Amino acid sequence: MNTNAVNRSKILLTRLQPEEFSTLECRFKKTRFQTMSEYVRALLFDKPITVIYRDQAMDDILEELILLRRELNAIGNNLNQAMHQINSAHGTADSRLWSNLLQVLQSKLVPSADEIKARINQYAEIWSQKSKPEKI
Repeated sequence: MNTNAVNRSKILLTRLQPEEFSTLECRFKKTRFQTMSEYVRALLFDKPITVIYRDQAMDDILEELILLRRELNAIGNNLNQAMHQINSAHGTADSRLWSNLLQVLQSKLVPSADEIKARINQYAEIWSQKSKPEKI
C-alpha cells in the first residue's frame, strides 16, 4: 500500500457547476493520472501534468495507410504465388509468355510498392512522434 495514501486523512470538499465539472473531467481524461484525486492534487500543488494529445485526423489517415499497406502486401503475395505456379509449369508456350509478362509486371510493381511502404512508414513515424505525451 502507498504510504502517502495512508497519511492523507484530510478531506477537501468542493462544489462545482455541471459545466465546470465536465470541463475538469474532460481535462482529467487527457492526462496520465489514474484518479481524479491525483489530478486535482497535481493542479493544486503546481506539479507538472502530462497531457496526451491525439490528432484524430492523423489517426484516420494512419488507419487508411495501414489498410493500404496490407493490400500492397496481399498484391505482392499474389504475384509471388502466380510466379511460383508459372515456374512449376514451365515448358509450355503459354507459361513462358505468362512468365515474361509477370516478370515485367513485377519489375514495375515491386519498386513502386516498396516506395509506397517506405512513405507509409515515414508517416507512421511522424504520427507516433505526435502522439507522445507533452508536459504542460
